[in-house]
Amino acid sequence: MDTIKLVVVGDDGVGKTCMLISYTTNQFPTAYIPPVFDGYAVTIEVQTVPYTFAIFDTVSGESPFHTPSDCDRLRPLTYLQTDVFLACFSIGLPDSFASVRKKWFPELQHYCSDVPFLVVGTQIDFRDGHEKDNSSVGFERRHKEGRLVAAAEGVRLARDLGAVGYYECSALTQTGLKVLFDEAIAAAMRYQNPVVRRKRKKPSCIVV
Repeated sequence: MDTIKLVVVGDDGVGKTCMLISYTTNQFPTAYIPPVFDGYAVTIEVQTVPYTFAIFDTVSGESPFHTPSDCDRLRPLTYLQTDVFLACFSIGLPDSFASVRKKWFPELQHYCSDVPFLVVGTQIDFRDGHEKDNSSVGFERRHKEGRLVAAAEGVRLARDLGAVGYYECSALTQTGLKVLFDEAIAAAMRYQNPVVRRKRKKPSCIVV
């Protein structure tokens, strides 16, 4: 059975792990939230053909087991054989929005220049006044910065970087989650198309 591999990148505190837990369990985590989401794999059908859909989380900064420099060195190992990326930022953390352009896009271009990616604005429930965020880092940073990133800014960023598109979601309310992952799967399927692959002039992901 063929595999569709999805990898999520983005600054710490933007809600990547909560997004993945909410999507895979169909509920927002209310108790312990791990530093990084455990690998997840499930069988899905795309046009009656079964695939293994594998999802991987990443850590951008310091973890309980690694320093930030260790994370930067080890993270690209997760990128091997990836079919689609989600480059995430929180709409309540403008610095994480800037990081998509300054850090995550250059990193993906360096290691996996041909692999499609979607730009994702998380925690859109902030626009509705919700403040339920189990990440103290995200909560404190959001209140310090005080500005919400507009959807139009995300659309413009995705267009500038050549992303598949811009998508928004909320792990808390699950708004936009299904559409996001359905679009990611569709982008991965287009990427796996043999005709598309023959047009590539170099390996899609290079880690040295």
